[in-house]
Amino acid sequence: MTEDVRLRRGRGSLGFSFFVQGVTFALLVTRIPAIQVRYGISDGLLPAFLAAVPVLAGVSSVATEHLVKRVGPAAVLRWAQPLVLLALLGVGAGSRMWHVAVALGAFGLSVGALDASMNMLGVSLQRAYGRSIMLGFHAAYSLGGIVGASAAWAGAHWHLSLFTSYLPAVAVLLPLAFCGSRSYLDRSGEGEVPEKGLGAGGFTLLLPLCLVMACAYIGDSTVSNWSAKYLQDVLGSSEQLATVPYNVYMVTTLIGRAVGDLGVRRFGAVAVVRIGTLVAAGGFAVVAAAPGAWAGMLGFTLLGIGLCVIVPQTFAAAGRLFPGASDTAIARLNIFNYVGFLIGSPLVGGIGDAWSYRGAMLVPMALVLVTLFHARSFGSEGARYGVGHERRAGDRVVDVGRGGNEV
Repeated sequence: MTEDVRLRRGRGSLGFSFFVQGVTFALLVTRIPAIQVRYGISDGLLPAFLAAVPVLAGVSSVATEHLVKRVGPAAVLRWAQPLVLLALLGVGAGSRMWHVAVALGAFGLSVGALDASMNMLGVSLQRAYGRSIMLGFHAAYSLGGIVGASAAWAGAHWHLSLFTSYLPAVAVLLPLAFCGSRSYLDRSGEGEVPEKGLGAGGFTLLLPLCLVMACAYIGDSTVSNWSAKYLQDVLGSSEQLATVPYNVYMVTTLIGRAVGDLGVRRFGAVAVVRIGTLVAAGGFAVVAAAPGAWAGMLGFTLLGIGLCVIVPQTFAAAGRLFPGASDTAIARLNIFNYVGFLIGSPLVGGIGDAWSYRGAMLVPMALVLVTLFHARSFGSEGARYGVGHERRAGDRVVDVGRGGNEV
């Protein structure tokens, strides 16, 4: 098998893994009300159940940092993804509260390993390609989220049980993901510099990216948890219209990530991240000042376009910043994904209840703008990955990308 074919297959299989994770996560979070009803979880206890998932995922991400030194990220991902799917099925299969507690615990532990190993492989493949492809992987995740949310809507519409809703997805995706895992390509150990720790002062260099990651996920969780309530309660929309902003947000996220790699190759990561940050901040400003529901939907649309580029490029920047310790950097950076998720919803809700929800939208706007102060952490000309070489007719690199599986 030629090197080009191996790269294409590795890229395609990893893209499918991102897609599967998007489907899985959407199936879980969009059916939280049904999970609460099925197991009789009180409103007071529900936040503890939901918080346990990102907390355990963060712990697992730290453990993955050490595990990949022994078996490699491809092996971790190969087994973590089936465990995530089986844990999802377990959420729908139980009948007692301890059943769902165990299933959600297993989901959190396995999803932390999955998220970390997926992005490790993505960064190493991007290095092998010599150009930006990380946004494409995250576009596959967004597409999976749309598919999963649509499947969850269908299950709720037809009053299917959780187990009946989850079983078809798991039955189809699990064997496909496991078969595709044979094509995962781990190039992290093939560089000139062997994998090692971050070194003295390494975490200090990584900290700006950690802050950017947390702020981006605070913004993302604001949309996920508060867009419907904001549109209905603050902007006076109908119940049906209130369900639209999150779908619009996911679609614009998909589109932005699908074309974002082209922007990185043309203008560099720093410029793309800066533009995305300004667009996202503008989206929050429009939402906060919106006189009605349709103006609010415009704001959430801008949020999808702006926020979608930040997280993938943060992972990519960590890989560039620590070329000899990219797996370690990504595992630690991945923790702040869950930190932002944990902080975002209660932060906006608390400010909204104490003051106003319009004012609350200005807080994630200010936090997202923090990215502008750390934009240089995303690299300089090197962030374009060999664009100059490609323009000098580097046929091998160009052909690998154009002939591969676009995700």
